Amino acid sequence: MTSTVLRTEGLVVGYGGRPVLDGVNFELRAGEVLCLIGHNGAGKSTLLKALFGLIPHQGGQIYLDNKPLGTIEPRALTSAGLSLVPEGRGVFPGLTVAELMKMGLWAAGVPKELREERLAWVISVLPALRSFYQQRAGTLSGGQQQIASIGRALLSRPRCLLMDEPSIGLAPKLFQDLLQPIRKLQRETGMSILLVEQNVKEALKISDRVVVMKSGALIREALPEDLADNAKLMELY
Repeated sequence: MTSTVLRTEGLVVGYGGRPVLDGVNFELRAGEVLCLIGHNGAGKSTLLKALFGLIPHQGGQIYLDNKPLGTIEPRALTSAGLSLVPEGRGVFPGLTVAELMKMGLWAAGVPKELREERLAWVISVLPALRSFYQQRAGTLSGGQQQIASIGRALLSRPRCLLMDEPSIGLAPKLFQDLLQPIRKLQRETGMSILLVEQNVKEALKISDRVVVMKSGALIREALPEDLADNAKLMELY
């Protein structure tokens, strides 16, 4: 039986007293790439942000390795092996990629004596980083910024990677070029990935399982091949 890394029971999350997620039961299994899909406003990003402690939940429980999390903060979750690639990349335009990585190493709590080795490992996973390492993030293309954002998230060597809409602004070919090294790393290390994505067709190519969200509820679980037919996908939206 496959173990569960991250799960929720009866999760309630809302804004201004209005629930966006109301009683959500969700699980991310060990060693899988799980694609979470749904229409705009379905609650996908809200679930991801709640899992990473960026927004509080009003009810239910979040479990990491089947242990309940109380008040959770992103830094504590990073130490526990979770990492986030945020929507919109979250890079500071005035900083060089080198400065972003230096800040990321500090934020991830990587000991000073291990930072050079860790950085070399990330560049081995994403070798394109080297070609724009000294450039300011604001001068990079969307694809380069996304590579930098993923590289920063990998600095903690996470066992669970949460990715929020990584395809935004990217052509399908560039999106696949971006995801293939991550899929390779995932297969080599057994890392779990939760991929929140609108570009369903491309995301299904690297996913092991799919969960569909609609109006704050999980309405279906499927295998990627079950949703290969566009007509089947359209029924869910």
